[in-house]
Amino acid sequence: MKYQTVIGLEVHLQLNTKTKAFCGCPIDFGKTPNSAVCPVCLGFPGSLPVYNKEALNSAIKLALAFSCQIQEHTKFDRKNYFYPDLPKNYQISQFDLPLSRNGHLDIVSEGKTKRIGITRVHLEEDAGKLIHETSSSLVDFNRTGVPLLEIVSEPDLFSPQEAFDYLTSLKNIIEYLDVSDCDMEKGSLRCDANISLRPEGAKELGVKTELKNMNSFKGVKDALTFEVGRQTELLEAGQTMLQETRLWDAQKNETVSMRSKEGAKDYRYFPDPDLTVFIIDQEMVSRIKTQLPELPQEKMQRFMRDYGLSEYDAKILVSSKKDAQFAEDCIQKYPEKDKKIMVNWLIGPLLSEANSRKLNLYELNINKDELINLIGFVENQSISHLSAKLVLTQMIDSQKPASLIIKENNLLQISDTAALEQIISDVVQENEKSVISFKAGKTNALMFLVGQVMKKSGGKANPKVVGELIRQRLTDA
Repeated sequence: MKYQTVIGLEVHLQLNTKTKAFCGCPIDFGKTPNSAVCPVCLGFPGSLPVYNKEALNSAIKLALAFSCQIQEHTKFDRKNYFYPDLPKNYQISQFDLPLSRNGHLDIVSEGKTKRIGITRVHLEEDAGKLIHETSSSLVDFNRTGVPLLEIVSEPDLFSPQEAFDYLTSLKNIIEYLDVSDCDMEKGSLRCDANISLRPEGAKELGVKTELKNMNSFKGVKDALTFEVGRQTELLEAGQTMLQETRLWDAQKNETVSMRSKEGAKDYRYFPDPDLTVFIIDQEMVSRIKTQLPELPQEKMQRFMRDYGLSEYDAKILVSSKKDAQFAEDCIQKYPEKDKKIMVNWLIGPLLSEANSRKLNLYELNINKDELINLIGFVENQSISHLSAKLVLTQMIDSQKPASLIIKENNLLQISDTAALEQIISDVVQENEKSVISFKAGKTNALMFLVGQVMKKSGGKANPKVVGELIRQRLTDA
């Protein structure tokens, strides 16, 4: 029997507010453990929470970006569970009246566009952090009460690759909105995955497994891939699937059982008595909607329309907000009408340099005017494309201007006819067979002869001028 994989993702996103969700404690990653706490976030008796308005604005902004319906009435609930890093023994979250519902995100995966439903985006607070040592475990409550958004997808993802592409697109939009730093190493963005298998053609979902402890998008993809194999083996062996929570062990490249999976009834949700039901003002929602920035898909369409870019090129340039801004600054600053020349440099040599250094484009810290000067040297055939790549590398490393690097390395091409004639004469005399082949109509012979001249000139000869001179000499002979 063949099985279909069904995946739903729950993304937990820390918002980049200055203070926590329900108190005035500062949010500062790396602060001394347990130094950014107060009676409210520690849940002391008699302390009263007040929700952070900045966090609410950010939450609405993100929900609108995913075309969610903002609920007019919303409330907070207590999600009860007992864990060492949860000082109140409950988490303030949302259950039956979340902030928003029924959104979507369009992704491109394996060459196809697919719409993934977003069930809800709701508000909650983060728990603390456990630090496990050899013989003990320590608790840092600094993270307790940091405002979180939970973004819950529909079970519309049918492969680990689709899940990876969904997360990549999601993170891209969040970065454009500037509501979180999305740093997975700091725990600002975390993801749990629900995965089940069902017979192909069936409509009923299979028994799901929740996967945790994945600290990268690649980790999510790898864990899901392993789980597809594990569940397939169990089903094919006729064994009963159990609903459970499993942890991803990246070192062993496998999932391990953690506990049986809880349902909503296990958490004993009930309305938080300290936080009343509140109404989302529609004027505020409309105002926030007008403040939404140009999102990646919109920017990509504009780049295609305004700069004549292909969808492929535009998608590369808008994949990061700061890279997109850097690219647009370069394109607009480039003085020539044909902007494609600058685009080719951005997605070619510059992107190659960025990838080799494991940096973003904007982090290359290259002067835009000097980049334009370098391109000018190539376009007027003063230096070759190969030499230009060498110059670009040195410009990034040394911050020297292009003209100085070209002078220091003696990279100017030889375009002077008289200087090239002697080299061409030597090459023609040394390669009689290629000369005969060219005269017989074999155009590849010309390219070979040009290559030999380039070799003799140490790569400094202008190949275009050399080609014309050789063609003229052999045609006239």
